[in-house]
Amino acid sequence: MTKAIMIQGTGSNVGKSMIVAGILRACLRRGMDVRPFKPQNMSNNAAVTSDGGEIGRAQALQARASGVEPHTDMNPILLKPQSTTGAQVIVQGQIAGHQDAAAFGKNKAALMPAVLESFQRLAAQCDLIVVEGAGSPAETNLREGDIANMGFATAANVPVVLMGDIDRGGVIAQIVGTKAVMNAADNALVRGFAVNKFRGDRSLFDAGRDDIARRTGWPSLGVIPWFDAAHKLPAEDVMDLPSRSRSGGTGCVIAVPRLPRISNFDDLDPLAAEPGVDLRIIMPGSPLPADADLVLLVGSKATIADLAALRTEGWDIDLAAHIRRGGRVLGLCGGYQMLGKSIADPLGIEGAPATVSGLGHLNVATEMAPIKHLSLKQGYHPASGTNLSGYEIHIGETTGADTDRAWLQFDGKDEGAASPNGKVQGCYMHGLFNADSFRRAFLSELGVHSTLDFDEGVEETLDALADHVEQFFDIDLLLDIAGAV
Repeated sequence: MTKAIMIQGTGSNVGKSMIVAGILRACLRRGMDVRPFKPQNMSNNAAVTSDGGEIGRAQALQARASGVEPHTDMNPILLKPQSTTGAQVIVQGQIAGHQDAAAFGKNKAALMPAVLESFQRLAAQCDLIVVEGAGSPAETNLREGDIANMGFATAANVPVVLMGDIDRGGVIAQIVGTKAVMNAADNALVRGFAVNKFRGDRSLFDAGRDDIARRTGWPSLGVIPWFDAAHKLPAEDVMDLPSRSRSGGTGCVIAVPRLPRISNFDDLDPLAAEPGVDLRIIMPGSPLPADADLVLLVGSKATIADLAALRTEGWDIDLAAHIRRGGRVLGLCGGYQMLGKSIADPLGIEGAPATVSGLGHLNVATEMAPIKHLSLKQGYHPASGTNLSGYEIHIGETTGADTDRAWLQFDGKDEGAASPNGKVQGCYMHGLFNADSFRRAFLSELGVHSTLDFDEGVEETLDALADHVEQFFDIDLLLDIAGAV
């Protein structure tokens, strides 16, 4: 018999994704066959799956915590924001179109059959599914047609644990207030609550915990302390990016401009873990640092719009000065496109139809096309003789003279482009720095001696997270209240 439980939050960024990963790893170590599931996610930090689709990066990490390969059924609906009001809609791993927020709100209920289909396929494979909600069920204006929180829990008859974030303050009001605004049927599905991100002496909150239980009638599954090693796990949300920054440290300085539609920034995680790297996320309003050894332009969900934002910040001028000083530049995916001479989007795939001048540091040109390149690949770095793996997730074709200086090979084909002096490089492949041998070779050219085993570090952190959850969260009670599906 397969059981399921859903972790919902009183708001975004309360730590649902991390706690779900910890529960999954803890249950895996108890001998259970487990799977993660998130009906609807909104993120530009996507992972490519072996079945040829894409899901939220958090669900890929949760799959790793579960000891299984990521699959599109783990996150059947993925919204990838391209503007302040519109997003690309991914259904079971594949593009289903683009909708503005108002249209999606009206049409989202039509996606429930796909959500339930994916959920039932997962249920046939495991002992336990741990479901993660999105945002908060207290957003009563979004309840009609909901597929992310109580709408899904009701349709699939999955019990819920509500989690609040004490670090942001007002956690009693968060949890009690959520019950106050939800309808009776939704409240009946909630079987308990938990408080996350506590700092200090937990006994000081005993009265607060008991007050929540008295006011809601829900049992407490735990008051979970802040997990200090959280920064060692891949970031899910762009809100987490500043935590990757260690400005003021010592070592090789890698500067990353924080653009509005930044995507697939998991490329930064192995670099952030390197003791000899001073990774700096450069926020709007700040110049690119003059002491940067490398400026890294990562992916973008709206390349032309983000290029305009880069120019608005004056970062194009800073970048040109960095190159004149002999500094190195690496562009990945959208960042690679920006480094070229021009970007054309005649069909308006990422926004209004337009052709714009690029930064001009690579002699290449990009034209957006409706075909999306989405695959896992094996690669080789000829300069260092190291093997690596990666994934591509992009639209657009890039051509030009500097592609004759391709610096990578993937699946036997040349990949990327480089300037004549080799100081400016770009490519479409993500995940390069996960390969220890390649990362060490790349960083050695910047004066860094690396001995880090990144994957081993992630596994150790997931195990430490499972220990943390086992200690401070009542998994036995969680398994008791989980419902059969």
